[in-house]
Amino acid sequence: MATKKSSPDDLLAPVTLAVGQEDLLLDRAVREVVAAARAADADTDVRDLAPEQLQPGALAELTSPSLFAERKVLVMRNAQDLPADTIKEIKAYLDHPAEEITLVVLHAGGAKGKGLLDAARKAGAREVACPKTTKPAERLTFVRQEFRTLGRSATPEACQALVDAIGSDLRELASAAAQLTADVDGTIDEAVVGRYYTGRAEASSFTVADRAVEGRAAEALEALRWSLSTGVAPVLITSALAQGVRAIGKLSSARGGRPADLARELGMPPWKIDRVRQQMRGWTPDGVSIALRAVAEADAGVKGGGDDPEYALEKAVVTIARAARMRRP
Repeated sequence: MATKKSSPDDLLAPVTLAVGQEDLLLDRAVREVVAAARAADADTDVRDLAPEQLQPGALAELTSPSLFAERKVLVMRNAQDLPADTIKEIKAYLDHPAEEITLVVLHAGGAKGKGLLDAARKAGAREVACPKTTKPAERLTFVRQEFRTLGRSATPEACQALVDAIGSDLRELASAAAQLTADVDGTIDEAVVGRYYTGRAEASSFTVADRAVEGRAAEALEALRWSLSTGVAPVLITSALAQGVRAIGKLSSARGGRPADLARELGMPPWKIDRVRQQMRGWTPDGVSIALRAVAEADAGVKGGGDDPEYALEKAVVTIARAARMRRP
């Protein structure tokens, strides 16, 4: 393989190297390559492979010429965990990549498996950075870029309000930006974000979540019914429930400290640390597990896995509220 580095814009480069630990960005790197391959050939064969599926000899079989000369995309996840013999085979392949085959190597970075990283870079692989976002400023930059990518204008105050409301999960931030873009015309400002995520207390999806994690089932159900009647999307409510329960789990397992210190450690704004501390009373590790399962079931229910999204949400709210009271007499 030539040592000339592939262009970042060349999605069909023989090798794409996605480096980092941010799952959303890694998944996007894969989707972009697959979409480009299928645009070139609708019958592209995509193989998404975990390390245990890439035992010695597997690469040779996967890259052998096809009778129909079909295009292939081979996705190698967690490449840092590949066995030494397989890494050796991949290094050899990099020198003579097969035509019509695009190799996508996902690597966490760091010292483990660094030899493969170095070999791919030396071979001129197209590289995509997928770093974990750990700072609020990085998440703010991500939100701004999301709106630009979606072709929409959002004020700085709106972007900050979204980060403050959602927290550190990039998938949820991306989902919220997409939801606002789909539902709102014109420039997205702080008032719009407030309507969706912190607006009128009785209609907010976060109010449903707050009442549920506080063990106040009746009030949570009342807020849920009002939210649905005023047009709040069910997926926003499951997202808020998930964030509420995850925040309880994160803070309950974190070491003690000042809100500012915990905020940096957990990726939450300081005001949210204080709120979650108040909501934690009554929660147990078993309760958190039960609540997370309930959220997962509700999420499947509102995304087409069930016949009645409203019932799925009601069931989740009641289960979460009961889980919040497991330690109480």
